[in-house]
Amino acid sequence: MATAALACGQAVLDPPFGLRWGDSPEKLITWSSRHSLDLTISLPGDQPGLRVIRIEPRKGLLPESKAGAVEGRFLGGKMFEMTVHYVDKEASAEVMEARFEELKKQISLEHGAMLANQQQKSLEDQFVTRTQSFHREPVKGLFLLLTFTEVEDLLRKTKEARFSLIYRNDNFRKELVAEVSKP
Repeated sequence: MATAALACGQAVLDPPFGLRWGDSPEKLITWSSRHSLDLTISLPGDQPGLRVIRIEPRKGLLPESKAGAVEGRFLGGKMFEMTVHYVDKEASAEVMEARFEELKKQISLEHGAMLANQQQKSLEDQFVTRTQSFHREPVKGLFLLLTFTEVEDLLRKTKEARFSLIYRNDNFRKELVAEVSKP
């Protein structure tokens, strides 16, 4: 019964862009090539087996999306996390905050109320940084994390804002870590 609920919960939290937990990097690479998008592959030296693939257009947004970039994390060649970055240099900070609130409302309707993680505001060197984050964990180990950051330059009187939505299957990540750790 618990396994059925977990499988159902995981299906509800499938990552976007037609991807699934455990997919290989090849799916993202093929999608990137098909749309002529820039692709960056990172291989962190202190985390053997981890591959991070980031895809973004040279300018504008991702195809059929309001997102500016997407990033997949793979362990042992299998995806366990995906982050969708909402960055739009053409949009004002106010427009980006409205888009953030709209996405938060949409997620709450689809997956249940988002819970506040933290909200901070700091001032350093004439820059005001405001951050807020919310999460939803409908099934233990399956997370949606929504983060918002706004930076205001008091000297130049400008503001920029961006936000990200992280899909993370921590249950699957733990399985992959155990697999990779085997001799």
